[in-house]
Amino acid sequence: MIFAYVPVNGVIERRAIAGGEKLPTSAVWIDLFAPTEEDRARVDATFNLAIPTHAEMLEIEPSARLYSENGALYMTATILARADEMSPTADAFTFVLANHSLVTVRYHDPRPVSAFGTRIVRQPGACVSGEEAFVGLLETFVNRIADIFEKAGLDLDAISRGIFGHTSTTAQRRVEQEREFQEVLGQLGRIEDLCSTARESMLGLVRLIRFFDASVELEGKKQTKEIRARIKSLNRDLVSLMEHADFDSRKVNFLLDATLGLINVEQNRIIKIFSVVSVVLMPPTLVGTMYGMNFRHMPELDWEFGYPLAIVLMLASAVLPYLYFKKRGWF
Repeated sequence: MIFAYVPVNGVIERRAIAGGEKLPTSAVWIDLFAPTEEDRARVDATFNLAIPTHAEMLEIEPSARLYSENGALYMTATILARADEMSPTADAFTFVLANHSLVTVRYHDPRPVSAFGTRIVRQPGACVSGEEAFVGLLETFVNRIADIFEKAGLDLDAISRGIFGHTSTTAQRRVEQEREFQEVLGQLGRIEDLCSTARESMLGLVRLIRFFDASVELEGKKQTKEIRARIKSLNRDLVSLMEHADFDSRKVNFLLDATLGLINVEQNRIIKIFSVVSVVLMPPTLVGTMYGMNFRHMPELDWEFGYPLAIVLMLASAVLPYLYFKKRGWF
């Protein structure tokens, strides 16, 4: 599917290009969403490009992701999508800059694409060239990543309060807390997956921006002061966000260790209870075993008070260890 953003009388119009319709060469942004072979061929012929296939976009060599060909810049980065869902995804996203037009190629639907498209349509003058569309789209991606980390930070704070905010006091509460710990492990795993995927996106964007800046200088093309300032701002924002991603990752690992530690403490408490009960029952078991033997000559067998004495011995041998453990705080 092909979408074209075309300037008309000072505003940007978004057009869905049908199969037989001619591509507008005046478009500042051509967006290819899951393009067919025919779609790529039409764009290639209209703008004298060589749009990469999905398989070519997925190659991880820098030379396959960042290169210049026939005066056009081809830049591919891994972009995060579906960040609000349980399983965030990431896929290759290609930017092609040629003749002051931007062509994007994607096989997934990150939210910033539609958000940026809506913004430039509603705001006249927000985008007048492919370079501005390129920088504006990158800014929208970075803003989205910042929002993701902000939400992840709030989620981590809530998880931290849940882990350390209360202790188990009753058996019912301990059962509920065990279920909560299982949910916390799942939440921490999702946040770590989200942060690592976002970090991968940011690393790709940093390389892409540096390649764009170096290529423009190498070819002697002049950037406007505004675009240069926005590129520098993007670099600073990405560096800051990567530091924040490292912080969130360390916090996730800390909370994960804390959760596993609390689970181990609870398991050790249960094992300690079983150990104390076993020790308490050992002396009565010994007494009962002794008087369960079937030897012919056992003086207590004919004694009238032998049975009550055995019961008293078993009770005493159970109560005394229990009181000792209770005094030491082991039970």
